[in-house]
Formats: sequence, structure tokens, C-alpha cells
Amino acid sequence: MSEFLSNVVAWLKTDQALAIFKAALILLAGLLIARLISRRLKLRRLHEQQSMILRKVLVSVVLAVAVLWSLRELGLDMGVLLGAAGILTVAIGFASQTSASNIISGIFLMGERPFQIGDVVQVGQTTGYVLAIDFLAVKLRTFDNLLVRIPNETMLKSEVTNYTRFAIRRVDLQIGVAYKEDLARVREILFAIARRDPLALDEPSPLFLFKGFGASAIEIQFSVWSAQESFYPLRTRLYMDIKAAFDAEGIEIPFPHLSLYTGSATSPLPVQLVEKAEAGGAAQSSLGSGPLQPQSGV
Repeated sequence: MSEFLSNVVAWLKTDQALAIFKAALILLAGLLIARLISRRLKLRRLHEQQSMILRKVLVSVVLAVAVLWSLRELGLDMGVLLGAAGILTVAIGFASQTSASNIISGIFLMGERPFQIGDVVQVGQTTGYVLAIDFLAVKLRTFDNLLVRIPNETMLKSEVTNYTRFAIRRVDLQIGVAYKEDLARVREILFAIARRDPLALDEPSPLFLFKGFGASAIEIQFSVWSAQESFYPLRTRLYMDIKAAFDAEGIEIPFPHLSLYTGSATSPLPVQLVEKAEAGGAAQSSLGSGPLQPQSGV
């Protein structure tokens, strides 16, 4: 046992042991510095996504320098190592052209900045919060708490809608009222509802737009502006308030229906069902044998 300890002590005094000790210290220092950069580095002048990318780049550089320095302390030839790394990089580049395309697309996205971390965006049929903008993909958290990863190349080629880029949004309400209603009265009620709601902005002012004569109703668009974070609460509350106000004022919100008229705007075409006896004693309900005839009192 004493001989083994003597050999260990003797080995610790050699240059090889000293080189391994130095390499381990360099790696440990590199890991600690990378950890501090990853968790503590925050630059106020940069957006969160730019700060995150800068942290990742610095962490990668620090770790690469620490590994190369450690290998040098162990006596490895850096020229041979870098040459092998260059050949490996070329081979990986040919084998991963999709990844290279995503990296280039990510650089364009970071430069253009159509969205940033925390924004709500829609890409195709996917809508959610931006969690991360990485070199290869953008990660979204949908409203039902699912993680969606979209490659940067797809983001660059797709139509992206940013719902939270601006401070205010317009709430567009599609409303239908019966043809008998007074549109001036309807407009007055809608503006009164908007004025009473604290989430509705006075500037820009609400809009009352006549869209056209629909199949069953006069079609109206009533638009109210709100702060971006109040968009969904305001839209829901406005619909509820409009329904309650229309019920109180006796204003009809028609549903799709079909009416037959005889040419007059008020008198519908009456139809009378007649019991008709047939052979065999069976009775069948049917329309009259001739054309439909208007019947008084129906």
C-alpha cells in the first residue's frame, strides 16, 4: 500500500499530472464562466431575443476556447486538430444543407425582427406566444399550452401575423339587424355601449359601417379600438352588452330564414293543406290539385 501511495505521489509531481491538472482547471473555469454568462448576462439596450442569441454565442465561444486550451495543455497538436475539425465541418455542411438553410434564415429573421420573444404570432394555422428564436427554429407556446417548433426557413417563407406588435388593436364586431329597424337608433345604441365601456378607447373613435343588405338582415360592422392586452375581454363584453341592449330596446337580431311573398312587402303567400281521399279508403295530406291559391284569413 505504501508503495502504491509513493507511486501516486511521484506521478503527481510529473509534468503529465501537472498538464492534466491545468486542463481540468481550464475546463472547470470555462464551464463556470459559461454558466454565469447564460444566467446573468442581460443587456438593457438589446431586445430579449438579441440578448439570448448573444448569450448563446458567448457561451459557445467560451466553451470552445476552454476545450481547445485544455487539449493544448495536454500536448495535442492544434494544427492537426484544427485541420481535422475543418474537414469534419465541410463534411457536416454537405450532409446538413437544411440546417445551414435554417441558420441563414434565422440570421435574416434576427436582422429583420418581425417579432420578438413574448409576442403573439400566427404562422399558417398555428398561433401562440414566441418562447425562443434559435439558430435553427422558432419555438411557440400555443394558447392550449402546446410547444410548436417551426423551422426558420419555414418562418421566412410563410406569412407571419404579429398580433402584439402595436400597442392598440381594433375590435371588429359583425352585427345583423332586421330590415324593419331604424339604423340611426341602432347606431346610437352601439355608440352609447362603447362610451360606457372603460376598455374602449375614445381615440381612435368607434366606427359604424354599413356593409350591405344580407339575405336575412341588414349587415353592420361596429369597430372599437382597445389596448392590445384588452382585445379579447373587450370583444366578449361588447357582444354581451349589445345583445342585452338590443333585447331591452326591442331591436331584432334575425337568424337566417326564408319567406314566400305574393309581390307585396307585407302579405306572405298563404298555403292550405287539404285532406284528399284516395282509392282504398286511405286519406293523404297534400297540397291542392291545382296551383296554390291565396286563402283569406290564413
